[in-house]
Amino acid sequence: MSEVQDFIRETVTENPVVLFMKGTAQAPQCGFSARTVQILRAVGLSQVVIVNVLDDAEVRQGIKDYSNWPTIPQLYIKGEFVGGSDIVSEMYENGELEAMLREAGALE
Repeated sequence: MSEVQDFIRETVTENPVVLFMKGTAQAPQCGFSARTVQILRAVGLSQVVIVNVLDDAEVRQGIKDYSNWPTIPQLYIKGEFVGGSDIVSEMYENGELEAMLREAGALE
């Protein structure tokens, strides 16, 4: 396994919530990433590890390979790939996202 894949695997398994996105939480670089950050804030999540894929082209491609999912952002909870912006939005609207985050111990 490559160093990038090792980095990704360690990041998603050692942190309860990880978001691979374009930009940062304070300065998202695409609308889908911005929307996902807004949703995470709306459910009250304060502890999330953000990985800016624009900082490293290998990580940007590596996360797509890791999840076998072609788009960014990508949300991981307890090491499991949850989905991209559309899936996160849908889960937020139906209450599933908050429940999943509570179960993971990521929400008070």
